[in-house]
Amino acid sequence: MKLQTLTDLSGCETSCKKSQGGHLLPCSSEGYHTIPRKIPFLERTFPTAGFYSRLFLLVCQSSFQAKRGRYDDNTWGKSSLAVLRALERVGVTIEVTGAEHIEQFDTPCVIIGNHMSLLETLVLPCIIQPVRKVTFIVKESLLHYPIFRHVMRSRNPIAVGRDNPRHDLRTVLEGGVDRLNRGISIIVFPQTTRTTSFDPAGFNSIGVKLAQKAGVPIIPAALLTDAWENGKYFKDLGKINPAKKVRFAFGEPIWVSGRGSAEHQAIIRFIGGKLEDWGR
Repeated sequence: MKLQTLTDLSGCETSCKKSQGGHLLPCSSEGYHTIPRKIPFLERTFPTAGFYSRLFLLVCQSSFQAKRGRYDDNTWGKSSLAVLRALERVGVTIEVTGAEHIEQFDTPCVIIGNHMSLLETLVLPCIIQPVRKVTFIVKESLLHYPIFRHVMRSRNPIAVGRDNPRHDLRTVLEGGVDRLNRGISIIVFPQTTRTTSFDPAGFNSIGVKLAQKAGVPIIPAALLTDAWENGKYFKDLGKINPAKKVRFAFGEPIWVSGRGSAEHQAIIRFIGGKLEDWGR
């Protein structure tokens, strides 16, 4: 089984940039859709093993670069694209729509979405980073993961413990406004944990509060990523199920006025509506 490295993907990355300006993904007016292709026998038969063998190599390469201060924004985007290609190589189909909305304004933004799996954390950068400098709000524990911690720390994320909501809110508002003022957009997953179902009651308004305080727009994001299933013993290491399509849908910019309640509900309606359209 041939392992695909970042170097192997450089030709694809270059061609995408030539045809799409700053984009890594070759998106048409209808978005990005995985091109049907014949899946090699081993990847088709053992998709989980095929994917993780490539992911492990990519994470090790990225960690090596990050430890030496060579993991910049461009490299992050390319390694994220490599994860997307590794998923496609084992038969996962990926669809991205509405990404053009991220470019409709001159300011940074807050991207607010539901959270199903580790997949979106690894793949969203190749969609967003080429057009807008971005980072995440993440669990503090991610900064201590073996190997992966070097990559996460290099991205200057906002880390929260999720044990003290009041302290987390202060951390997000202070750290988020600081980054937004420096032109860095923020990706927020307001749910307290990853889940394949969408419960509006568990979808807090921390992202709306951040956008309101910083005076920047919100981009709602509906994500269907349970093709990367949660693991039984290790949540991040679940099975890869190519029968499930991966979907990313971005909505039009939302500017917050007043207390933000109406905007929060608009985000919930967008995500819930998309998931319903997708049969969830």
